[in-house]
Amino acid sequence: MGIVAAGIDLAKNVFAVHGVDETGKAGLLKPKVKRADLLAMFAQMPPCLIGMEACSGAHHWARELKKLGHDARLMAPKLVAPFRDGGKLKKNDAADAEAICEAVQRKKMRFVPIKSEDQQGRLSVHRARQGYVDERTAIINRIRGLLSEVGIVLPQKAETVRQRAGEALEDLPTYMNQVINDLIDELGHLDKRVQTYDVMIKEMARSNPNCKRLMQIGGIAEVTSSAIVATIGNGHDFDNGRQFAAWIGLVPRQHGTGGKVKLGRITKMGDPYLRKLLVMGARSVLQAAINKTDRLSRWALALKERRGYAKAVVAIAAKNARMAWAMLSKGQDYHQAQEA
Repeated sequence: MGIVAAGIDLAKNVFAVHGVDETGKAGLLKPKVKRADLLAMFAQMPPCLIGMEACSGAHHWARELKKLGHDARLMAPKLVAPFRDGGKLKKNDAADAEAICEAVQRKKMRFVPIKSEDQQGRLSVHRARQGYVDERTAIINRIRGLLSEVGIVLPQKAETVRQRAGEALEDLPTYMNQVINDLIDELGHLDKRVQTYDVMIKEMARSNPNCKRLMQIGGIAEVTSSAIVATIGNGHDFDNGRQFAAWIGLVPRQHGTGGKVKLGRITKMGDPYLRKLLVMGARSVLQAAINKTDRLSRWALALKERRGYAKAVVAIAAKNARMAWAMLSKGQDYHQAQEA
């Protein structure tokens, strides 16, 4: 009886593979498969369902396995963990492969869309930019921490830290002035890096029809639109907009007991980068709504008044996510998606 489903525990050089037949019986147990031998092994097998955790290199292997005719699927590691026998006490490559094999066969499993090489290339720009932004924030905090040691307490605002730190150089103790000056110089280098990647992202967004379409939505500009398109493409991996919003963690947790369901905080599952961008955009929409009278602005302000600022921001972000999915999956402009 042939293998119908398999799980691969990915690693750098040696992988573990667990496969089962139609009865669920293990028919393929390979605790150690060398990287160079993986595709050759699956090339000799009839098409089957193959699951992997969405980790480093997973999208590459999924694309290659699909070329061999297999149905490759990626899953978030958090969703695979409950299927591991023994939980955290039984953590090894073979057990992980078995858990992945079990998880990929679940009908209600949420899968991660497999990215093309072009999508990964575009997302690399976003990752690099965000890395430089994080480094810049860390240096600003380092400057604040060092200056607080000598009684100079600065606010969190980046521009204020730069200005006040520069002004304080001459009054700092020996050696500290050199340290702070070097950190300020490093901030300048990082600013140039971020600006370079900002230009690249704007070029990507303005040359892509789908990005240009998404920028019709309030709160979605070049960075967010290009990140969404690079992450989900045309959105066809999701059945509807709510499923996409749930995938990036913008829907509330549900707590049910005794026939009653209560909604809690958002799940924060899925892609944190997209969620952060959509939430930041929603904040700008809510801020701008104060001076507007259109239907969306009135709805946003009424929601803020009724449910509070934080819930209004999340609601706007989720609404934008659903709208973005509708526009991408149906190839519609903003006004067409609103009327649908």
